[in-house]
Amino acid sequence: MSEIERHTIIVLVDNEPGVLARVVGLFSGRGYNIESLTVSPVSVDGALSRMTIVTSGTPMIIEQIKAQVDKLVPVHEVHDLTADGAHLEREIVLVKVVATGPERRESLRIADIFNATVADTTTESFVFSLTGKPEKVDAFIALMRSLGKTEVARSGVVGIARGAKAL
Repeated sequence: MSEIERHTIIVLVDNEPGVLARVVGLFSGRGYNIESLTVSPVSVDGALSRMTIVTSGTPMIIEQIKAQVDKLVPVHEVHDLTADGAHLEREIVLVKVVATGPERRESLRIADIFNATVADTTTESFVFSLTGKPEKVDAFIALMRSLGKTEVARSGVVGIARGAKAL
């Protein structure tokens, strides 16, 4: 049996109503999971949107996903950043930590180690903002959860290929 792989796939689509539903419907209709999904307009005139989809599957499943997404009418291009080589992935997270006393001081110390910034503070809580690789975000969240009550808001992964190649 083939190994399950995590892939970051970029899909350039028309920026119009219903496109996201069609792409997500393709995944759900075939039982594929979306681990992360971000979408935003990227062309100067606002006509194109870029979807960054993180999914997992065997190499055969990943190829099926790419081929099926590429067949959708509003899709212009499909790129597998993972298969294409060197690329960058980043995610932003806001983490609220409700803590007092030593836990409050520890949350500031951990935030400093991770280069997170304090986005908001009250006498009972901090909201930290952190940008980084998904693994770094996961580690930061895990440490903050150990300190007290937390609330997490994640952006989802965005990715881009390294080097001179551009979509």
